[in-house]
Amino acid sequence: MAANGTGCCKTGPGYATPLEAMSGPRESLVYVTCVYTGTGIEKPDYLATVDLDPNSPTYSKIIHRLPMPYLGDELHHSGWNACSSCHGDPSANRRFLVLPSLVSGRIYVVDTQKDPKAPALHKVVQPEDIIEKTGLAYPHTSHCLASGDVMVSCLGDKDGNAKGNGFLLLDSEFNVKGRWEKPGHSPLFGYDFWYQPRHKTMISSSWGAPLAFTKGFNPQHVADGLYGRQLYVYSWPDGELKQTMDLGDTGLIPLETRFLHDPSKAIGFVGCALSSNMVRFFKTNDGSWSHEVAISVKPLKVQNWILPEMPGLITDFLISLDDRFLYLANWLHGDIRQYNIEDPEKPVLAGQVWVGGVIQNGSPVLAVTEDGKTWQSNVPEVQGHRLRGGPQMIQLSLDGKRLYATNSLFSSWDRQFYPELVEKGSHMLQIDVDTEKGGLKINPNFFVDFEAEPDGPALAHEMRYPVPLLLILLLLQPQLRFAAAAGNSYKQCDGSMAECGEIDEEFWMESESSRRVLQARTISYGALGRNLPVCGGRVGQPYSATCLPPSSNGYNRGCSTIYRCRH
Repeated sequence: MAANGTGCCKTGPGYATPLEAMSGPRESLVYVTCVYTGTGIEKPDYLATVDLDPNSPTYSKIIHRLPMPYLGDELHHSGWNACSSCHGDPSANRRFLVLPSLVSGRIYVVDTQKDPKAPALHKVVQPEDIIEKTGLAYPHTSHCLASGDVMVSCLGDKDGNAKGNGFLLLDSEFNVKGRWEKPGHSPLFGYDFWYQPRHKTMISSSWGAPLAFTKGFNPQHVADGLYGRQLYVYSWPDGELKQTMDLGDTGLIPLETRFLHDPSKAIGFVGCALSSNMVRFFKTNDGSWSHEVAISVKPLKVQNWILPEMPGLITDFLISLDDRFLYLANWLHGDIRQYNIEDPEKPVLAGQVWVGGVIQNGSPVLAVTEDGKTWQSNVPEVQGHRLRGGPQMIQLSLDGKRLYATNSLFSSWDRQFYPELVEKGSHMLQIDVDTEKGGLKINPNFFVDFEAEPDGPALAHEMRYPVPLLLILLLLQPQLRFAAAAGNSYKQCDGSMAECGEIDEEFWMESESSRRVLQARTISYGALGRNLPVCGGRVGQPYSATCLPPSSNGYNRGCSTIYRCRH
């Protein structure tokens, strides 16, 4: 609400800041994309609803399945139609889940509002319409925009060539609008993307050409230039490609991309799968972007495998909402790691847990030490089940205390590296997180088994939390009361990326409201440091007349056309 009482936006989906989100309600449901495409089972892919409430009689069970109307989709990632981009906009309603199909090119829109436990199909965007109007195919990552549009990265053209990739725009009714990037400004390869409006920047990553990766992984395709090693820096929101960062051999196949949540910091990370490095990217003093390896997972020397060395294959990572911890999954090695990144330039390993992998105990593949000794990882059974595959997608709870993991990467890659996974299906685990000292531990009470599905074993990929609108409004009430008590000086004009609007991965980007609140009167990221003295004095020194917080001087820039929430 603006100081004059005429707010640009009022109350909408999500949270104002990541720190506020950490005190949100515990997750009770999660949607999981499940795949039959490529498994030999002629059934449609589906969206599963999993019960995460430990007090529920159906805890750790699939309570609903929404099958898609077509075969051969390969459901992969998902995103919401509205998020904290319009946190202050009461007209914005985070109702629809957008499900791009990586192989067929269809985009499904699912209504989660009528019954969050049993979502229903709302609309299908057909690939013919997308190709005719944009030339784009192989849709992957979906994010909501402040304008009400939805933006989807597409990895190639209809023939699987990478050169046809780019960014699709759907309007608020999920009609095809066109491309987002300016003509001639498409990247060489596509995959993930995140935008940071404070720095007027969007950064996208690069997997490879669909005609290569859809057939499984062939190392020769890397040498042939069919896989990426670049990050693409775009101006936001106008879609001009400003810079291409070539990560070289230390950054082969950069996939998931995340900025820190602190909107003042122009810093992020990208997980480079084949090189098994976490690369930190950052803005330099001259306004350009640079990069360096921050975390390196060394390849293992192995016996009885297709290659003499095995990369970790980092396929997913997340950053906690307070920017303290980074979590990554090594799909081939089989471990999930927790790093303290309070100093982003010097991450420190804080926790590690083995939850599968090619080298787990009982596997024919052995890891070899420098002195020639062999070893295997000790992976426990969970509820009598031997863990299959390796950790692939991960999802963190709002409070950072629970990490969920699935194990399917992509059906053709699953079949190549983990044939048992295709035969017996996926599972989903819960990892308990020590957020004080660091540490990870498998929760023995949680196990979702996709082997026993009604239509046969299924592959489980991405997870996304729903949150009922009522809970969102309840969470916002104290904030709105505080704004009223402050004489309506608490101002919101939302319209940037949903750092904390999606109750999951789209927490990872800044919202306009979050940066204004952080600049004004909520707890700052600097205050998260431990053992800080009050007002620069001794630890525990109280405030005095000479040590009072300065009077508030709110952020008073008017709403610009570019960043305004739609009405």
